[in-house]
Amino acid sequence: MNGRNRIIAGIATLAVAGTVGLLPSVPAHATPSVKDAQAKVDDLYHQAEIAGEQYDAATVRLKQLKTELTDLQADQSRQDQQLSGVRDQVRDSVLNQFEGSNMSAVGQVVVSDDPKAFLAGLSTMSAYDGIQSSLLNDYANQVTALQLRSKATADRASEVAATEAQLQQAKATIDQKLAEAKQVLGGLQAKQREALLSRDSSRVSTTDIAATGSAAAAIAFAMAQVGKAYVFGATGMNAFDCSGLTMRAWGAAGVALPHSSAAQFNSGRHIPASQLQPGDLVFYYHPISHVGMYIGNGLIVNAENPSVGVKVTGLYSMPFVGAVRPG
Repeated sequence: MNGRNRIIAGIATLAVAGTVGLLPSVPAHATPSVKDAQAKVDDLYHQAEIAGEQYDAATVRLKQLKTELTDLQADQSRQDQQLSGVRDQVRDSVLNQFEGSNMSAVGQVVVSDDPKAFLAGLSTMSAYDGIQSSLLNDYANQVTALQLRSKATADRASEVAATEAQLQQAKATIDQKLAEAKQVLGGLQAKQREALLSRDSSRVSTTDIAATGSAAAAIAFAMAQVGKAYVFGATGMNAFDCSGLTMRAWGAAGVALPHSSAAQFNSGRHIPASQLQPGDLVFYYHPISHVGMYIGNGLIVNAENPSVGVKVTGLYSMPFVGAVRPG
């Protein structure tokens, strides 16, 4: 299990771990109601999921930045080699130009390791105009090109560092919110906790879902994961987060999706709720931080949260904001 999948997996065991995380010396009359606990836990999970969405987006961005940085470093290396070649040509031209003359001043120019100093030295020499102008212009252009590539590489390296810091901050927020949710659940009595964790759960057979083609393949994959754990950043096969489940499900149908609910919202044709079909992706909250898959009859399958994992629930069990038809 990689670093992202180690964020928090243990909360899914709270349904059977009745004594985990109990608040110290909480009298019976102070036990929170299921309604209050449900609202608190749902809010904490939502905050964790927002941070998880930021984590996923930063991970995608970091991968892209690192690829770009590698390309820039290779480009800079090629440019440095090209500059060295032109520099050798200029040096040979200078030495030929001043052959037989006092070479002390010329030597100070041609041995300079600084491309800008080398060019500046050439510009002050009395025979500057006698040196091949096209060769000098070529060298000057190569110096400028190297400077541009060096700056681009440095800028991208700074972006990589900033994005890595965002990942660490998002992970810290996820850990904090999940720990708080665990404490709330631990403060409930066993029956209350069981009622909260089993709420709004529906059982559906894939034979009851009217879907064909790629949508049927995506639904079959998603439904086969019902009951598995929710882990932030996970993409299977033992655990999923919300966008990890829909990404893998539609991937099984031959459609590539990004690992981000917000990015998936922009990955297909937007569909009004009145025209939903099984297989469509449905999105929740402002800003978008959760995605599920519509399976018909007002139901969705989704990786919901660390307490209940992958389950079937109602289309409007969360604040619905839109739908997309992949493919």
